[in-house]
This record gives sequence, structure tokens and C-alpha cells, in this order.
Amino acid sequence: MDSQETGPKTTRRARGRPRDWHDKTAQNTIKSLDRAMEVFEFLSEAQGKPLTSIAEDMGQSPATVYRILVTLEGRGLVEFDTEEQLWHIGAQAFVIGARFLRRTSLVDRARPILRRLMEVTGETANLGIEKEGHVLFVSQVETHASIRAFFPPGSLSQMHASGIGKALLAQMEASRLDRLLAATRLEVFTDHTITDGDALKQDLAAIRTQGFAVDNEEKNAGMRCIAAPVFDMNREAVAGISVSGPTSRISEQEIAELSRPVIEAAEQLTQAIGGVAPVAHKGGDA
Repeated sequence: MDSQETGPKTTRRARGRPRDWHDKTAQNTIKSLDRAMEVFEFLSEAQGKPLTSIAEDMGQSPATVYRILVTLEGRGLVEFDTEEQLWHIGAQAFVIGARFLRRTSLVDRARPILRRLMEVTGETANLGIEKEGHVLFVSQVETHASIRAFFPPGSLSQMHASGIGKALLAQMEASRLDRLLAATRLEVFTDHTITDGDALKQDLAAIRTQGFAVDNEEKNAGMRCIAAPVFDMNREAVAGISVSGPTSRISEQEIAELSRPVIEAAEQLTQAIGGVAPVAHKGGDA
């Protein structure tokens, strides 16, 4: 029997989503998974909580929350302190978060730059990005000095009281900055914290002109931070680099001198990720 030609085979293009992925209705949502993620996110923001408090604060039954926690514990995403009877975020959550950071070359490219910055200044060097109106610290190289600042990767800080935060705020479009400030309470941390919106805008204008920001004991008394923005290929500030340390080593007279290597480090990282600083950015005029 003669074989018959059936025509060339067509290959299906792999898809990351089904055709109706824009549909966000309940039929495309796994409610139990969504509830579990709510518990997981809540615990990540309020660590060290007993079961009863988690259930009460979330308006869920203790039995439901317990089943979720035990399931997450089995995956290493949460941990239970049997002595204190408290639930915490688990080590596997950090592992997954670290995999997210490896999506971009930003952290990898920043490591040698942060190390050189620490060696040049003698102070802890930090890398942070904006996340939902906060600064998320994603990398750090600590100084060898016994007294030092410590912002471990994963730490969050309010932008108005952070050197990196103010460096990023200073580069925001005016309309976006206004929306963010309108939705944010400028919390008081020390006597130096800027809590007036107009005063903060004046500070941000000065930051844009000089090319660096200073957290002058605005988050923690006795600590200063000097930061500069990092730009992407679209000339948008996507991160900030800073050095931080005690006021005994970072005096007001030394701010201008220390700002130079910080600005240079930010410019190096900008170039390393293929970024371009906007024309109005006057880095180096410290």
C-alpha cells in the first residue's frame, strides 16, 4: 500500500499562559492558594506571631490558619518555634527571594562595586531598590569596623527617612511623587526626621542639584548615610547605592568628601547595567 503525504507537521508554540489569561474571575483563581499566600505575606510583615494572633488579626479561623501554616512549614517557607510557640518566615523563603534577585544582573554587577566602595570609604556599602513605596535593601558589604550600620538584604525602610529612599524620590516625576506623598504618612523616627511634605520636597530639590542624598540621623540617631541613584537604559532611577556609618566617623564636614566615591560607584553601576544618567543629573558636583 502506497504511503500518502499528509503535509508538513506544524509545531505548536509554547505558551506561558492559556488564551484567556486576561480573565481574572474566580474560575481562574485557586481560593485556597490565595488564602495561603495571604497568611504567608502577613507573617512576612509581622514575624514572631502565635497562631491565635495571626488568626485574629486576619479574621480567619485558627483551624484554617493552622492547616495553612503546617503546609507552608512542610515546604520550609515558615518555621515554628516550639519553645516560644511563635511562627516565623522560614529559610526557604529567602532561597526563593534570592532566586528572584538573580533574575537581574543588578545585584551581581553591584557586588564588586559595593566591595570597592566599602574599602575606599571604610563604611558599610548598601544597594537598595524601591518596592511599593519603601526601600528594599537587596545587597550589602559590611565594614570591618566594630560599630557599623546593618541593613540585611530583605530589609525595608521608609523612603523619606533613608538616604537611598531620598535619592530615588528626588528622581521621581512630580506627579508620581505627589501621589506617593499623598498616600504616605511621614513617620517620625528621630528629631531629625523630615515629616513636612514641603520641607521634604525642598530637600529633594537640593539632592537633584548636588547628585547625592544624606540621611542625617533621620532614621537612627547617631547614624548617617550618603546615597546616589543608579539609572537604567531609560534614564530612570532603578536603584541607589549608599554608605552608612556612625556620626563619629561620618561627620558633617566629611559628607562632601565621602559623597564623591558614592557618586562614582553609582555611575559605575549605571554603566555596568547599560544605563544612562539623565542630562539634568549632576553627579560629581559634591
